[in-house]
Amino acid sequence: MKGNPQLIETLNSLLADELSAINQYIVHSEMCANWGYDKLHNQFEQRAISEMKHAEKLIARILFLEGTPIVSNLKEIHIGSDIPKQLEYDHAAEEGAIAAYNAAIRLAGEVNDFATREILEEILSDEDRHIDGIEELQDQVSHMTLPIFLTTQVR
Repeated sequence: MKGNPQLIETLNSLLADELSAINQYIVHSEMCANWGYDKLHNQFEQRAISEMKHAEKLIARILFLEGTPIVSNLKEIHIGSDIPKQLEYDHAAEEGAIAAYNAAIRLAGEVNDFATREILEEILSDEDRHIDGIEELQDQVSHMTLPIFLTTQVR
């Protein structure tokens, strides 16, 4: 099925966002593992895996619409030097993703591609859960102080 060129371009932009997020989250995950914060390592790793699944869905949809998935483009990646910075940068990435998915959902509706819109809505729901999880961690850091919070994240 030949898809709308503007929508395919938008899907490729979302794919670049997801591929960038994967890289950012994997680096943050491995940094946490290196520091001995296994619980954070696992949370960040699970978020990266979720983003991989989003990328897979986007690639499949682009191919279905007879487009070419562009996997060589990445957006700017921000690596935090400590846990608060990691959470800040991850929160910003999720905020950007949520805005981009909302815009893409509107576009899919405008071009009457409701199947693509449904896929994007599913991914948006995951992104909402991601940002909620990040905000929960940020709140815990705020309530407990960073040193106490970090003691809860070790093996």
